[in-house]
Amino acid sequence: MINVYDILETIRMIQDDCLDIRTITMGISLLDCIDSDIDKACEKVYEKITTKAKDLVKVGEQIEKELGIPIINKRISVTPIAIISAACKGSPVKFAHAMDRAAKTVGVNLIGGYSALVPKGFSAGDVELIKSIPEALASTERVCSSVNIGSTKTGINLDAVKMMGGIIRECAEKTVDQACFGAAKLVVFCNAVEDNPFMAGAFHGVGEPDCMINVGVSGPGVVRAALKKYPDADITGIADVIKEISYKITRVGQLVGTIASERLGVPFGIVDLSLAPTPAVGDSVAHILEEIGLEKCGTHGTTACLAMLNDAVKKGGVMACSRIGGLSGAFIPVSEDAGMIAAAKSGALCIEKLEAMTAVCSVGLDMIVVPGDTPADTLSAIIADEAAIGMVNCKTTAVRVIPAIGKDVGEELDWGGLFGCGPVMPLKKESASKFINRGGQIPAPLHSLKN
Repeated sequence: MINVYDILETIRMIQDDCLDIRTITMGISLLDCIDSDIDKACEKVYEKITTKAKDLVKVGEQIEKELGIPIINKRISVTPIAIISAACKGSPVKFAHAMDRAAKTVGVNLIGGYSALVPKGFSAGDVELIKSIPEALASTERVCSSVNIGSTKTGINLDAVKMMGGIIRECAEKTVDQACFGAAKLVVFCNAVEDNPFMAGAFHGVGEPDCMINVGVSGPGVVRAALKKYPDADITGIADVIKEISYKITRVGQLVGTIASERLGVPFGIVDLSLAPTPAVGDSVAHILEEIGLEKCGTHGTTACLAMLNDAVKKGGVMACSRIGGLSGAFIPVSEDAGMIAAAKSGALCIEKLEAMTAVCSVGLDMIVVPGDTPADTLSAIIADEAAIGMVNCKTTAVRVIPAIGKDVGEELDWGGLFGCGPVMPLKKESASKFINRGGQIPAPLHSLKN
């Protein structure tokens, strides 16, 4: 039952603690747009997106005004384009241009799904799409891309891992005049999920309905503010506080998703209850960990604190809504989190510690800037390490790294807005080239045999 205290508390969270709905994302199936003529297929893609999403932004803005809850992003995800383009002859980049044009027409800020799913090998259309990613991201404004290269069930496609190291470098090189931003719109997954509302990795899975609405909530600042009230609580008490506040945040997400679903006339999918930080003061996952008791995020004990935080967020959220999905937990993007930026600049947070943290967080190595001369094989090795964590632990992991072309450790890339700025972080100098170039398939772990 809603009471006056709950209403006033929610208002305070919005005004003082950066509570917001990070995104409402409309997932759209493009399976009925397949055509052997690439130009006809692209026109079908444009028409379907602009028809289904024509009111998405308007409805989002109406809900914002009526409820007083900021909805930061309105976005679209579509069926992985490699599936759609497989029937066509011609460059898949035409689909990226159709997606970008549709996104601009309906007014969303990003559209995801320029994607390929290759955990066990390549099928028709996959290699062509992957090779086209740098051009597609460099020649569009709002298109995001992702490639799933492994899973617990299948193992890791090392040939795809090798390919993606070079693709990431090329994305950065083609957008060097935009602070290498092309690489920031590309995510490499292991165990990718079909209903993720967050960019850059969102795509609309083939098991999803024709059209649906997914909601991504945020609120690191709210969690930190709640913890400030209990400076002497033991860790069990801290976990309970996080669960309680996560419950309330998730209820807000469910409310927004339900209303949006009704007004748009499409099914309500899931609430992704991830704590998604921003560079804004007071909206940092790193600062939550420091509020729990760490002098600086990245020091010894960070992984344990993050594990507890992630678990408590999920437990609180799942009690608030039966439609939980996506990635759900705590994100740790470096450039998008003021506390992570500070920790990285101070040297307390290194990529090895971040990798350890990804074993217990929502996703993986996210928005990490690395030296511009980093070899493609090293980028591939980073992907392989992160994918192995996801594969063995039956969880989603991902890599979104940005080689800062022409820059080295101590410098930074600055994109502003939600993407923030990223200090260039040092990497190991020793090569993993021989390992990466072996190719083949890293076998699935024994515990994948569950049937």
